[in-house]
Amino acid sequence: MLATMEAVSVLDRVDSFTNILIQSECAIAYREAKTQMDNDPEAQKLIRSFQDLKERYEEVQRFGHYHPDYKTVMKQMRDLKRELDTHPSIARYKQCEDNLQSLLTEIAQAIGGAVSEQIKIPTGNPFFDNASSCSGGCGSGGSCGCKTS
Repeated sequence: MLATMEAVSVLDRVDSFTNILIQSECAIAYREAKTQMDNDPEAQKLIRSFQDLKERYEEVQRFGHYHPDYKTVMKQMRDLKRELDTHPSIARYKQCEDNLQSLLTEIAQAIGGAVSEQIKIPTGNPFFDNASSCSGGCGSGGSCGCKTS
């Protein structure tokens, strides 16, 4: 019974923490940027164009350089990707998304580190993944702080 009450208490605290996170500046900026991007007709047109071109790109990739449209599709893809990345509402959305992901990664690392330094938190970011722990394969002989044995 004690473990159950303890689990309920932890889950209540998680709910409180989730509400704080949802109301954070970072999460609010993310939702606003997403709404702005979703309501921007030019951005939506670019996204649809990119999705259509992506299908052609995947078809061309199956054959590689041997596909007759390889160079054309590759150039179109690079140009459209650049246009997507520089569109104001899409760029703002991506920046807010990266900021929110960084915040969530830091939170996960803080929680995992509070439990044990040996807990590995997959972040999707090699900088954080390598900074948190090293399995001894770094080749530095332990000078990075890892255990080589």
